[in-house]
Amino acid sequence: MSTTTTATTQLDITGPFDLREVAMMGFGHRDERSFDGVMRMAFCLDGDYERQVGVEVTQIGRRLDVRVLAAGDPLNDPEIEALRKQVARVISLDHDGEAFHQMCLADPVLARVHGRAPGFRPALFYSPYEAALWSIISARRARGQGITLRARMSEMYGADFELSGIRTFCVPTPSALLAIGPMPGLPADRLPRLHAIAEAAQRGELDAERLRSMPPEDAQVELQKLPGIGPFYSSLIVIRSCGHADAPSPGEPRSREAIQRAYGIDHELSDAELVALAETWRPFRTWVTVMMRALGPNSTAE
Repeated sequence: MSTTTTATTQLDITGPFDLREVAMMGFGHRDERSFDGVMRMAFCLDGDYERQVGVEVTQIGRRLDVRVLAAGDPLNDPEIEALRKQVARVISLDHDGEAFHQMCLADPVLARVHGRAPGFRPALFYSPYEAALWSIISARRARGQGITLRARMSEMYGADFELSGIRTFCVPTPSALLAIGPMPGLPADRLPRLHAIAEAAQRGELDAERLRSMPPEDAQVELQKLPGIGPFYSSLIVIRSCGHADAPSPGEPRSREAIQRAYGIDHELSDAELVALAETWRPFRTWVTVMMRALGPNSTAE
């Protein structure tokens, strides 16, 4: 493990929030089976993604305490602020949680689902860069295999941090990713795709704020220029890493089925019907869709 420096900061909470529900959500590479009061994260910091950090988050009432371990030099003030924004985005503290709570209570169906875990919020990928990496690594393979390959790549080429007694690995930075050669378990055609992701990150094309400022459909079209990123994965990157609370994703079948069951609809929802129903969820269409999949009837992890 390289030399690390430490910093601390805090995040305020609005509305019901339960860190355990967020940490245990289960999606992408996250597959936590228990929660000891600490949410551990290791990621490439927003910006050029060339700084790696380990983060320990604990909830103390209406605030979150955030302890940061940085590889190399101490984080400067702009980097601390970037980290605060990134952590808030990843655990969905960057929108008005009380407004979401009240919207759910106003709809009997949403209130019933929301009531199963009022403190639930969507957990996101750490960044569009890491969501794109996951898309290439996990394509056409079981999720567990993708988790194993990501862990192997992170251990071989990324940084690692001791977070509350648990060694936690970060994916390689873009420059480190460009230096990766063939590795066990990685199909040969994935390597140039990973290199293309690294190059896009270096050009600033995977900046979270940049993608979030674009209409979601435009961002998805742009991402599909990357080799190996089709409609499904471009949607995953935009919806599940940029921090949208109100970007609809009508094409996701498991969420659609959960919504259909929750509302007692006796037929498969058409796109038009789903769009019309989702109008009542503004400005939290994304959050509701994720909540329905995570907490609704026959919910499953991604």
